Amino acid sequence: MLLAQVLGTVVSTRKDRGLVALKLLLTREVDAAFKPTGNFVVAADAVGAGADEIVLLAQGSSARMTEVSREKPVDAVIVGIVDAVEMDGRDVYLKRSGVVPQP
Repeated sequence: MLLAQVLGTVVSTRKDRGLVALKLLLTREVDAAFKPTGNFVVAADAVGAGADEIVLLAQGSSARMTEVSREKPVDAVIVGIVDAVEMDGRDVYLKRSGVVPQP
């Protein structure tokens, strides 16, 4: 799985029948400091994520294992919304505050 930030919604009126009713979001991978890495990914949303949230992405064959994406033509799916990240006993990300704590 990867950490990514939701940037916005992707709208496609003409698409494969398997994508109908899927919410597609534009995401950007982030590193351990929650800074963008430059890789953009369009992902199906399985959990109701919103703009600016940090999310967990599953890619490849694992992306087709959720209820939302099963047997769908997707290569990435949002499988979780991150509430907190802790490293070495210290919070490095807290969703409720919307900021990354400083050392």
